[in-house]
Amino acid sequence: MLHATNLRIPIVEVEGGSLTALAGFDGHQGIALVVEPREFATPDDILARASERGEPPFILVLDSLEDPHNVGSLLRSAEGAGVHGVLFPTHRQAPLSPSAVKASAGAVEHLLMSPVDDLPAALSDLHARGIRIAGSDGEAPLTARQTDLRGPIAIVVGSEGQGLGPAVRRRCDVFMRIPMKGAVGSLNAAVAGSILLFEALAQRDEGTPTPTPSAVPESPEPPDPRPEPAPRPAPAKTTRRKTKAAPRETSPEAPSEAPLDAELLPADAAPKRKGRSSRPKAKAD
Repeated sequence: MLHATNLRIPIVEVEGGSLTALAGFDGHQGIALVVEPREFATPDDILARASERGEPPFILVLDSLEDPHNVGSLLRSAEGAGVHGVLFPTHRQAPLSPSAVKASAGAVEHLLMSPVDDLPAALSDLHARGIRIAGSDGEAPLTARQTDLRGPIAIVVGSEGQGLGPAVRRRCDVFMRIPMKGAVGSLNAAVAGSILLFEALAQRDEGTPTPTPSAVPESPEPPDPRPEPAPRPAPAKTTRRKTKAAPRETSPEAPSEAPLDAELLPADAAPKRKGRSSRPKAKAD
């Protein structure tokens, strides 16, 4: 009441029965807000919002849901998953009642809601614009994890009892299921639709390619359980004892192999050293 007063919203106190009649159901928790009639969107508005955000279209399609609470729960999940808009038929569909609005926890105020008179025709139009139609089916060969939900996608959730209608089923490009292991063979429509929406969100966020094997860090090798060998002692340094070689006997006929002394030979017979001139240097005056 203080917040409404600060916003200059008039407050009128009424009896509980009058508030229930005004709200249309008894789950109002004592407060009701009178607002202008809701403005619905068109499929073009939904695609325009996706273009504004720079994202591939992400659309939720409701096919003849019967429980308003399921509708509100799905709208809450759709807004949390980043859905750009919701398509639903105007006939044979639970209305967007106060109960559904309350179950959405305010998400309905942030979503583009697009009622259509002919849901199969609307799906065909989305398909012509490059949007794949993915339907939920408990007998589908692929699970939601195995189905490619990236890119422009519209996820269709069928009614609680009959699932997808025949005309809607014919417009679907792919079907997916949620794996079940328990004794219960099905899930609530709102729960199943929420699982599919967030699976699609996870795949849309995982747009980075898988790292190549060269980019993956190598795991460290396990330590060797064998004990390390003891270090070898350094080898003792040994020296070779020099012994005087015995003189080699030479015959008188064999020339001596001893090096010639340059001082005992004539100047022209002295051996020339490499890199030096044998001619004596002239002294400068």
